[in-house]
Amino acid sequence: MIVDRAAGTIEHSTFGTIAARIPAGDALVRNTTRVMRARLLGQRDSGAPAEIFLLKPLGDHRFEAMVHPGGKLKPGRHVHVTDDLDVVIESVTERRTRIVRLVTSLPWPQAIERYGHIPLPPYIERTDTTDDAERYQTVYANETGSVAAPTAGLHFTSSIIEALHTRGVAMADVVLHVGAGTFRPVETDDPAQHVMHEEWYNLPSSTADTLNATRARGGAIWAVGTTSVRTLESAVHADGRFAESEGETRIFIRPPYQWRAVDHLLTNFHLPRSTLLMLVAAFAGYDLTMRAYREAVAHGYRFFSYGDAMLLV
Repeated sequence: MIVDRAAGTIEHSTFGTIAARIPAGDALVRNTTRVMRARLLGQRDSGAPAEIFLLKPLGDHRFEAMVHPGGKLKPGRHVHVTDDLDVVIESVTERRTRIVRLVTSLPWPQAIERYGHIPLPPYIERTDTTDDAERYQTVYANETGSVAAPTAGLHFTSSIIEALHTRGVAMADVVLHVGAGTFRPVETDDPAQHVMHEEWYNLPSSTADTLNATRARGGAIWAVGTTSVRTLESAVHADGRFAESEGETRIFIRPPYQWRAVDHLLTNFHLPRSTLLMLVAAFAGYDLTMRAYREAVAHGYRFFSYGDAMLLV
């Protein structure tokens, strides 16, 4: 779906046409994060099943994590994953997540890669397979650290990226490691009361140079996905320029919002009451966003991570 914000029009097409829609001299910003095997499945001391969902590393084999069953996994409890990996519950955070420690003879990245599972979206009601380790990644995924894929990027193939290169579209890469901040639903009646979890991002100097040069020649910035948007809007300076930037962001973009970094947005169709849908409404306007979603439903679009795409121009 192509939504023209200025004209208020909606067009239907296929994703293979996207290279022809982005002018030469513009920049396409991609999140090159890679999904880690964040789900650790094991047993409690009683033999009952348990799950540890790693959110982010804290150093010294420690992670912030979500756990199940939460009522049973209190500080001091252990989850046995394999003969070479146990998880110790150390403490409970203010937001009811856990601080856990991995006990293994391996460096933790190797232990997770060997014994962990790809965290498929919960509506995919099956266990992960060997193929999911690559299928639930963008073709340009590079730096491991996310617990969910930046799914707007799943539409791209190597041939589409090559077509964009040939056309003269600049590629600008950022990293935002997707965590609970991205997919946690808004449960408060007033969205302003919603608290985002922090997520780590990096905008390298090469990307800053590319974006500044794009703006200097009058080109536009196209963001692939809401995670690229949140990185750019977290890193941009008040004057609209970019510089190398790294840190954690809690940015929650919702109407009304003053945009400084992004001119066009490619995204998927999102869940109700999600921060992602609120970001889209801030970009396209609430009325146009709702009209686009009603039309998507009427035309049988697929929603969520493996669903169809919306291009907001």
